[in-house]
Amino acid sequence: MKLAPDEQAMLRGDHGRSVAMAMRILVAAAKVESAEQFVPIASAHIDGCLYHGPSSLDFVRALSGDGVQVAVPTTLNVGGIDLASPDIFIGPAGEGAAAKELMDAYVALGCLPTFTCAPYQLPGRPIRGSDVAWAESNAIVFGNSVIGLRTNRYGDLIDICAALTGRVPLSGLHLPANRLGRAHFAPSTEVIDRVDPDLLPSLLGQHVGRRTGNDVPVMSELGEVEIDEDWLKNFGAAAASSGSVAMFHVVHVTPEAPDLATAFGNHPVPDPIIITIQDMDRAMDELTTASVTSRLGGVSVGTPHLSRNQLRSLVTLLGGRKVTVPTYATTSRSVLASEPECEIALREAGVVVVRDTCTYGQSAIMSPDGTVLTNSAKWAYYAPANLGFSVVLASIQDCVESAVAGEIRIRRSVD
Repeated sequence: MKLAPDEQAMLRGDHGRSVAMAMRILVAAAKVESAEQFVPIASAHIDGCLYHGPSSLDFVRALSGDGVQVAVPTTLNVGGIDLASPDIFIGPAGEGAAAKELMDAYVALGCLPTFTCAPYQLPGRPIRGSDVAWAESNAIVFGNSVIGLRTNRYGDLIDICAALTGRVPLSGLHLPANRLGRAHFAPSTEVIDRVDPDLLPSLLGQHVGRRTGNDVPVMSELGEVEIDEDWLKNFGAAAASSGSVAMFHVVHVTPEAPDLATAFGNHPVPDPIIITIQDMDRAMDELTTASVTSRLGGVSVGTPHLSRNQLRSLVTLLGGRKVTVPTYATTSRSVLASEPECEIALREAGVVVVRDTCTYGQSAIMSPDGTVLTNSAKWAYYAPANLGFSVVLASIQDCVESAVAGEIRIRRSVD
């Protein structure tokens, strides 16, 4: 590798044992990726703060011995508990204590205590063209696709190494040539007309992720579909879960796809793979493991974390009514701080407001007596395997109406 003088100094240990350890790991990663040099990063987002067992703590302890601090602004993904409401954690006490210790350890390294899977919803997000080291699949795909950041799919432990050194290997999506479209999709008119608009991005993302793997898909022919950042968030989160998608283009919407030709780097544009209503039915079936006639045990919304607009919409849909089954809304402390009246309204409605963590991962928060309804493709994809829950995917409106009624009420999904 071609190491700059300051990178050689980090590797030698001139900046301390922890930075040298981090640099050795990054050099090994660079060799695996056939990268010949590093690139400086503007920021990092850490997934390693979510407790997965003793090794999570072992690693951060190994890095923390010499008082090292992160070299770039660094945000934190969800942890294992809600630090503001630790009483909602229903797992073993020792696991909860370890989860808190891990979260505190990353803050001690200089990371910002954001604890959100949606760092792009925080103020002051990086600008287009910035090289970053983001972990958490939905953050990665949103950052690359919607903001125009440059990041690979960094995972636990290598993410903090990048934050401590301010470097990542120059490879993958840090290189412009690798950011061009590799597959072309277009939904049929029937899909746009017949799929519930709230579920459309999630079902499209589920299907495209399955078909694309880790290529860069391009979506075109979305017609009059209203696309905002929440739509793109839901599409990307689904595609990054069902496949390994780290970047996508939506023609005329995302910054690196002002037109089809640009999305494919002015190479020949392949004919689109038409997404049919049968594909949407299949995607719905993949994300639903229980019958809509089964007993409702709970409702979970907010994966990825609810945005300000989504939080307000949830309050509006409830309309002052109370839920009659355990209902969880997950968002970030940043969003809640900006919408205090929404948090009050949700709690008055009986909704459990969760921050700092999520309800489908290791954190033991939900214990449903029946099927769980969710509007999140990501939650529906992971919860059956992670937690053993039976799941029905539904629109946010159907989730709210079902939570109030105490039974599953599906108005419309795919006609």
